[in-house]
Amino acid sequence: MTVAKGFVIAAPSSGSGKTTITLALLRALRNSGLRIASGKSGPDYIDPAFHSAASGHPCLNYDAWAMSLTQLSLNATEQEKHTDVVIIEGAMGLFDGAADGSGSVAELAVHLGLPVILVVDCKSQAQSVAALVHGFLTFHPHCHITGVILNRVGSARHERILRLALEPLGVIVLGAFYRSKQLELPERHLGLVQASERADLEEFLNAAGDVARDSVDIPALMRLAKVLAIPARENKELTGVAHLPPLGQHIAIAKDIAFAFCYEHLLSDWRRQGVTLSFFSPLGDETPSPEADAIFLSGGYPELHAGQLSQADTFKRGIREAAGAGKLIYGECGGYMMLGDGLTDKGGQSHEMLGLLPIETSFAKRKLKLGYRKLKATEDAKQSGFPWLNPLGAHEFHYSTLTVKSEASSLFEAQDAEHHKLDPLGHINGRVMGSFAHVVAERSEEWWSASS
Repeated sequence: MTVAKGFVIAAPSSGSGKTTITLALLRALRNSGLRIASGKSGPDYIDPAFHSAASGHPCLNYDAWAMSLTQLSLNATEQEKHTDVVIIEGAMGLFDGAADGSGSVAELAVHLGLPVILVVDCKSQAQSVAALVHGFLTFHPHCHITGVILNRVGSARHERILRLALEPLGVIVLGAFYRSKQLELPERHLGLVQASERADLEEFLNAAGDVARDSVDIPALMRLAKVLAIPARENKELTGVAHLPPLGQHIAIAKDIAFAFCYEHLLSDWRRQGVTLSFFSPLGDETPSPEADAIFLSGGYPELHAGQLSQADTFKRGIREAAGAGKLIYGECGGYMMLGDGLTDKGGQSHEMLGLLPIETSFAKRKLKLGYRKLKATEDAKQSGFPWLNPLGAHEFHYSTLTVKSEASSLFEAQDAEHHKLDPLGHINGRVMGSFAHVVAERSEEWWSASS
């Protein structure tokens, strides 16, 4: 049995450069011949695609709020099977979590027994870096920060000042990344521009890997890595656990740059259950496999391609025929918007969608909805054959506004991370259903009712 080592890349705050440095390390270690896998803390979809491109292996999400400890252990067990090193990139700041304070990167690192490498953005500071790092070293007694990587360093002189300031703390400074336009990643409203949209991605990753090779003490970094602490490693039943029932026995999944948000750990769970997965491109005007008994319209950016999607007549006809045949059709966020009557883009132009749910969405006046969600299928959802009967950990993140055009049953009861009851989420029309929430993992009744 393979037993992998790993570490967590974290930072004091978002925007510190964690993703760029993680990608650089993944590519550098891969180029050195090591078998590398990666994880991403939290519910992010975009960073994992970059990770997979850099490492050559699927990236799994590790969400300490939405996932049970068993699911976290299962993900780690799956990744270490054919891997030497697992690198998990944190989200936000090291100690930042959900609104209720739980689910931080530090909490995840402690659960998996992994050391933390702290990325510090040094752009606008010198000796003060020592106070910042000292605070993070001493804040949490069980979270072990064993190394520091200095980022956005201005010059060799700046690096010397930073290293001298940190010397009394005894923390290992593993290396320094200097400011470079070459290593910047472009962004849009939900995060980075997607990996699949960058024609120069391989060039970028190789350049970043070269910087990591030359700027980071890789042997020292590897000496800091620790064996993943997986309590159930010897439990052979763990690898057979299915944490989210499949939507069907053959699930056709929308997949292209308009519909790219689908968690790899869910697909892996479904494959372990013997489910057939096939993929089709709405932007390519493709239809789902006629053999599929369920269709998953995943999240993404349909608002950026609304005009092209509205003209995808073959795709639209195929989905409508599947709905008429009684196949289960489920849409998340972007997929939910696609199921509605229309989508208005940021320029105010309305585009016809599938017309299977009585909703319209609009980006003409953007309104942010962001946060973790506790979900539970309504009785109407269960009556319609929705298979997710247990509570669910989920996340909502979008800028669109919603208009409900007629009476429709709700898909989910909902709470936020602070356990406040929310208005119901999503809608149902026969066997067609969806919501703005991205479902991360199945949870227990005890988790749902713990603070209801």
